[in-house]
Amino acid sequence: MTDAGAAAVPAGGGRIRSTVAVLRQRLPFTSGVTLAMLVLAIASGALWNAAEDRAVYPFVAYGLPSLEAGRWWTMLTGPFFAVIPLYYLPMVGSFALFAGFAEWKLGTRRAMAVTIGGQLVSVLVATQFLALSRNSGWLWAERVAGSLDVGFSGGALAAVAIATATLRPPWALRLRAGLCVYAGVAIVYVGTLADLVHFFALLLALPLGKRLVGTRQAGEVATPNLREWRVLAVAGLLLLTIAEIVMFLVPGDGPFGSDDGVSLSAPELGVLVLMVVPMLNGLRKGSRVAWRWAVGLSAFVTLQGLAVATLLGVADIFGGDYDTAGLPLFFVDNLLWTVELAVLIAARHAFRVPSRRRLRRHAQGPGPALARSLLGRHGGSTLSWMTTWPRNTYFVRADGRSYLAYRRHAGVAVALGDPIAPDGTAAATVTEFAAMCENSGLVPCVFSATEATVAATRELGWQHVQVAEDNVLDLDGLEFRGKAWQDVRSALNKAAKQDIEFRLVRLADQPEPILAQVRALSEEWMSGKAMPEMGFTLGGLDEAMDPATRVGLAVDAEGTVHGVTSWLPVHTGAGKIGGWTLDVMRRSAHGFRPVMEFLIASACLAFREEGARFVSLSGAPLARTSSGPTRPVDRALESLGRVMEPYYGFRSLHAFKAKFQPRHVPLYLAFRDEADLPRIGLALSRAYLPDVRLRQLAKLVSSSRTR
Repeated sequence: MTDAGAAAVPAGGGRIRSTVAVLRQRLPFTSGVTLAMLVLAIASGALWNAAEDRAVYPFVAYGLPSLEAGRWWTMLTGPFFAVIPLYYLPMVGSFALFAGFAEWKLGTRRAMAVTIGGQLVSVLVATQFLALSRNSGWLWAERVAGSLDVGFSGGALAAVAIATATLRPPWALRLRAGLCVYAGVAIVYVGTLADLVHFFALLLALPLGKRLVGTRQAGEVATPNLREWRVLAVAGLLLLTIAEIVMFLVPGDGPFGSDDGVSLSAPELGVLVLMVVPMLNGLRKGSRVAWRWAVGLSAFVTLQGLAVATLLGVADIFGGDYDTAGLPLFFVDNLLWTVELAVLIAARHAFRVPSRRRLRRHAQGPGPALARSLLGRHGGSTLSWMTTWPRNTYFVRADGRSYLAYRRHAGVAVALGDPIAPDGTAAATVTEFAAMCENSGLVPCVFSATEATVAATRELGWQHVQVAEDNVLDLDGLEFRGKAWQDVRSALNKAAKQDIEFRLVRLADQPEPILAQVRALSEEWMSGKAMPEMGFTLGGLDEAMDPATRVGLAVDAEGTVHGVTSWLPVHTGAGKIGGWTLDVMRRSAHGFRPVMEFLIASACLAFREEGARFVSLSGAPLARTSSGPTRPVDRALESLGRVMEPYYGFRSLHAFKAKFQPRHVPLYLAFRDEADLPRIGLALSRAYLPDVRLRQLAKLVSSSRTR
């Protein structure tokens, strides 16, 4: 082993020990119980020999027989064992996950109380329920009343159910819906003692969550919003579909009888799954078409149940003889489909998203002309001129006085920058934009937003993460003096000595020889890139040809162009331009070396003479000077920035701009919740590289890494 390899082992071991120490310190209850489970499993041999096959099992397992025999201690010993060795992995894993989550959210003392209390209460309620119903002629209750069980799952489920009250919408509803789907399918279609304990654990814990946690932490609203209605409809349909799969794969005899004659055949189940999968995706997006199909399916099953009930009633009247096996489960199954139908009808207002064809038909909206008019009237941020570029779609408020420009990719509406709106109406514009996205089946987000827009989205309960940093240089009193400006002064002096002239022009007005050289510089710059040219917030020569855009040229005495920069106007309202934003930067690899320092410094001086107050050197994506990331999403962006650096040099560009001593203005991605981030990431990649397929992009990246 090499020295480096030998050193890596203690380092890795140190990280593991550090992680374990943090878990023990932050989650002492969860880590202690998990360790006790494993130690007892090894000490008792239950980790390799099934506990249920041992003579001691009735003395450690809880259930009605144990309590009636006076073995009360089984309530304390049972939670630390699993029925068979194979169950240790899901039991210990689920306890560590659920109880750990509860302890993280609620604190150790409260997590201990709800976990231990939830286990004891759910087991006691389940056993007492069986004691009351076993002599009623209910065969299932009589059978389950004689069974025993082990495991801490009742307490773990109670703990996570209560801890959901600490989550903000829609995560609380998502997690609760998942728990209810699991418990509902298990108790109705399987019906073991463990399923009964789980059912009562959730039934008792869910209503107590908000009260135990406190209303301030719960963050719940009085009535479900559009997304929550959609979650409820999806959860119901998912429950019913999973139930059909469970009945087919695991035939059982639950509380409502055997599923013989009730479960679907393989072809019928295949048809159901093929129908339901696109329905679930459509319902999640609020699709009206998917809602109609779901209503039709639920109504069909409901009518089927009514028809069977009618036929049975007629048979009773005429004294007919029929097989009642499976009828209770059949009617319960139909009742659940009826509940799903009721939910779909009650939530019909949440499913108004038209089909893609209709959306494309009505996608034509106001164009760049209106955007430029409103931008000139109200002003915007340093990136707002980019909203006038081609490929943008515009959301305009009903009053026609404000807008957001966005790109639509992968089912996401990526709004660019701050809303262009009169003072005091930016928050309302974002709110209406989000509502439009909800009604169009799109995921809303705002990219490269400033603090003002982040504050507006925070009122909607959105999250945000910094994705870049704008570099703003104030022109008032700007003098390139001092050691910090040495590189800039040297560039200006060298340019003067070599007769290199700065020209601030409109590129569209330049003669063809100049245009040809500018195109050649751009092609030369692109030829050195392993990846294709990016767009969205990064313009090119097409955008530089806009008459409203200013272009800086470095031209020597022989007419050779050594470098080019383009500057986008920054409107500050009332038709005024208060500054300029750097966009295109192209230089010759064999020309004047400090040409960029010369071009930027010369442009600053020229704009100041014209009365501009500031220039923005723009921001480099995935680059910033702030302290290290703290959240997982920050760490993910940090890693992505490192991966992209060899291909686009964003961080190198950010470091170059630091030569001009700018002040840094954070730019953020504002989004609804973390579940949207994978789709937003895909949408941003397509926005920046619209003409590159994901497969081509993957090949380019892999080929670049092998060079």
